[in-house]
Amino acid sequence: MNLGSLKYSDGSHHREKRIGRGEGSGHGGTSCRGHKGQRSRSGAKRRAWFEGGQMPIQRRLPKRGFTNIHREESQLVQLTSLEGFASAVTPESLLAAGLIDRLDAPVKILCDGELKSALQVSGVKLSQSAQARIEAAGGSVQG
Repeated sequence: MNLGSLKYSDGSHHREKRIGRGEGSGHGGTSCRGHKGQRSRSGAKRRAWFEGGQMPIQRRLPKRGFTNIHREESQLVQLTSLEGFASAVTPESLLAAGLIDRLDAPVKILCDGELKSALQVSGVKLSQSAQARIEAAGGSVQG
């Protein structure tokens, strides 16, 4: 066997359809494009969202809502993920533990489950119920 004797497996490769090469090819004349019309012309393209000239969907549907440019997306941490944590909870310690992705976005701790260890939480936002559970477990919350 050498490179010159390599062949495609049977049935895995189709011959190229040679279009517009005379009547004997079976694809002559109109070159498989039919008669007249937009798609028979050379250079004819239609954008993927073109709907044949009818009013497009993005113009038929009404505008709705708006984007609040002042929205701050908080990184959420559940109270149960802090269970095996050291005593101090700060954004830096949460980042080191892999519970948040970055320090430039605010962090908020939500109340999900119980907390048994006393934690000192600082530099993060808390839901009211999460703050109540941290304080009930003997922890403290600063700013």
